[in-house]
Amino acid sequence: MTAVGIELAPNPLSVGMARTVAPEPCAFVIFGASGDLTSRKLLPALYALWHHLLLPARFAVVGVSRGDLSDAAFRDKARAAVAEFGRVKPDGASWNAFAECLSYVGGDFDDPNTFERLGEHLKKADSERGTAGNRVYYLAVPPSVFPPLIKKLGQAGMVEHGERPYTRVVIEKPFGRDLKTARALNVELAQTLVEDQVFRMDHYLGKETVQNLFVFRFANSLFEPVWNRNFVDHVQITVAEPIGVEGRGAFYEEAGALRDIVQNHMMQLLSLVAMEPPGRFTANEVRDEKVKLLRSVHIPTAEEVDRMAVRGQYGSGAIAGEEVPGYRQEPGVAQDSPVETYAALRLEIDNWRWAGVPFYLRAGKRLPKRVSEIAVQFRSVPHLPFAERAAQAEACVLVLRIQPDEGISLRFNAKVPGFRVALQSVKMDFRYGTSFGSEPPEAYERLIVDCMIGDPTLFARADEVEAAWTLMDPILAAWAAHRPADFPNYESGTWGPAAAAKLFGREARAWRRP
Repeated sequence: MTAVGIELAPNPLSVGMARTVAPEPCAFVIFGASGDLTSRKLLPALYALWHHLLLPARFAVVGVSRGDLSDAAFRDKARAAVAEFGRVKPDGASWNAFAECLSYVGGDFDDPNTFERLGEHLKKADSERGTAGNRVYYLAVPPSVFPPLIKKLGQAGMVEHGERPYTRVVIEKPFGRDLKTARALNVELAQTLVEDQVFRMDHYLGKETVQNLFVFRFANSLFEPVWNRNFVDHVQITVAEPIGVEGRGAFYEEAGALRDIVQNHMMQLLSLVAMEPPGRFTANEVRDEKVKLLRSVHIPTAEEVDRMAVRGQYGSGAIAGEEVPGYRQEPGVAQDSPVETYAALRLEIDNWRWAGVPFYLRAGKRLPKRVSEIAVQFRSVPHLPFAERAAQAEACVLVLRIQPDEGISLRFNAKVPGFRVALQSVKMDFRYGTSFGSEPPEAYERLIVDCMIGDPTLFARADEVEAAWTLMDPILAAWAAHRPADFPNYESGTWGPAAAAKLFGREARAWRRP
C-alpha cells in the first residue's frame, strides 16, 4: 500500500498499453454486491477490463450489501463469480493483482451508520489505493431503492459536483413504470445529482453491432443516400428469446414485455436506426438526435392502439424438443394473469425522412430461437426488363444482427449460372468474429469504461427516457382498461400470436423468419 503524496508505480500489467482515453483513478462502489447482477455481469466485466489492461492501477472495487462478509470472503465470492460467468477466467498474477482491489462494507441501506462506515472506507482507499476521491456508484439494487439511496449519499457528503474529484452514479432499467413515475424519478435524482452525473444503463447500447450502426450509417456513402422513404419499404426490429421468465415470475407480473424490453431496448434500437446524422459525434449531439426521433414517432390515440399494438402470452409447448410450461404455470404468476410476454407494434415516424415507412417491432419470450436484429427491407425494383422472371425477384434486405452472432448481412438478387435468365436471392455476410479474428468486449465492459471516463453517449438521458414512455403510456393504458380474453394466445416454440399479422393490414408484407 502507498501513502498519500507518494507516486504509485504504473500498473505493471498495462505498461506500453496505448489508448486514446484512459480512465482516471477511482473507487468503483457496488451497492447490491451480493446480488445476481453483480455476480453475472459487473465483477466479470471489471475483471476482464483489468485483465486487458483497461483499468487504472489506482483502482478499488468496494462491495456494499446487507450481508456480513470479510474482504477475503468477498474476494472468494468474486473469484467464483468470474470463474462461472466471466468470458475471461481468473488467471494467476492477473487475478491476484485484481483481488487486491476488492474490499467489502456490510450494512443496511436504511442505516446512516452504513454510509458513515463507507465514507471512512473510501477515504482509506484514497490513501492506500490512490483513488483520488473519484467515485463511481453502481446501484445494482431494485429501482425503488434508487432515490433514497442517492439521497443518503448526498446527506453523507459523499457526492461531489465538481470535475475533480468526480462522482458518477449508474442506475439500471427500468427507469420508472410509466411517464409519471419516470418524471418523478428524474426529479428525485436531480435533487442530489446533476444530469451529467447520472448514467442510465441499457446494456443493449454497449453491444458491438448497436454501436456499429453509427459507423455503418454515417461512414459509408453507399448506404446513407438510400436510408429514407424513397428506397426503404419498411423496417422490422426483433428481440426474441426461447427462454421463459426463468424464475422471475413475480417480477414479470409487475413488468410485462412492453415495459421490460420495448420501452428501453427497442426504443434505443429504433432511435439509432432512424435518427438524423449528428453534426459531431459528441454525447449531447447524438442524444439530441435520438430524442428528436422519438418525439417524431406518432403517439397512438386510445382508438388507434388496437391496430398499432398486439400483445400475447405464451402457453405450454416445446422448445428444442423439450416440453415447457405456459406462463400461467410459472412460479409467482397468477393463474389468470393478463400480463403480456409478447408485444408487437407498428410505429410511424412523422418526419421527412421516414414519412409513410412503417416500423414493425416485436419482442417475446418462448419464441423458437434467441435473436435480436434490425431488418431494413428495401423497395422492390419499379420495373424488370425480364418480366417472365419477375416472380423470382425478391426485394433487397439488409439485416443487422445484434445477437447471438453479431454481424451484418445483405440479401440481393443474382443470376443463376446457366444459359437462361433465372434469378436467385443470395446473401453477403459479415461476422465480427471471422472478419476481425477476435471476440468483441461484452456490453458491460464497454459501458463501465465509458462511465469511468465520463462519456455518456451510450447512456439514456432524462428527456430520452420520458420521450420513450410518452409513446408507451397510451398502449399501457389501453391494455390495462381491457383484459385480454384469449390468453394464452400462442404456443411456446412458435413466433407469437396469429393476431400479430394484422399489424400489416392488407399490405403484401409479413414478419421475417430470422
